[in-house]
Amino acid sequence: MKVTVIIPALNEEAAIGKVLKEIPVPPVTEVLVSDNGSTDATASLASELGAKVVFEAEKGYGAACLRALSLIDDRTDIVVFLDADHSDYPEEIPLLIAPIINENIDLVIGSRVRGQSQKGSLTPQQVFGNWLATRLIKLIWRFDYSDLGPFRAVRFESLQKLCMQDRNFGWTVEMQIKAVKQKLSIREVPVSYRKRTGQSKISGTLSGSFKAGCKILYTIAKYGLLTR
Repeated sequence: MKVTVIIPALNEEAAIGKVLKEIPVPPVTEVLVSDNGSTDATASLASELGAKVVFEAEKGYGAACLRALSLIDDRTDIVVFLDADHSDYPEEIPLLIAPIINENIDLVIGSRVRGQSQKGSLTPQQVFGNWLATRLIKLIWRFDYSDLGPFRAVRFESLQKLCMQDRNFGWTVEMQIKAVKQKLSIREVPVSYRKRTGQSKISGTLSGSFKAGCKILYTIAKYGLLTR
């Protein structure tokens, strides 16, 4: 099966090399780094290490993901989303794709809550935000997620059916809500998590955390209370 990894990246030159070197090949057959306007050496380092680098000038996690998805080969079977800050463990990719290959699951979420997280790797606002968002999803759609973790794998054919639209902070929750609404088969697997390299552009600042939280809650309302 063809497995493509997508890594949205913004000024991650201190981490991107570590991430790319730890991606297991096989099973991964292609790596796309979606550079979201970096002003450092992120793009050049990624290219030197064999990744295909694509560029998206519009700032936003979702925008970077959508740009990479627009260039994916139609022969791709599985897409894995992985952060560029070295907080995830790329060597755990086989854990994420195994349920898709062996059990015909559509979407696999890497749960940091159910896995081993290094102390301090999840900020208090991340812990609370995850708890609130997943409780609201359970309340509205009766599906019990434990995390909105960005480390995830999805069958490409199923991902295309979701018609993803969000261009910033609502990307992960949009995917999880739409997967439930479309009755895709979903699995969570425990994953490891560590302190990121460098400061987060979202959870590392109060303004970033506030904006992300508001967008996540808006997305839940949009697909739940407003469109049920």
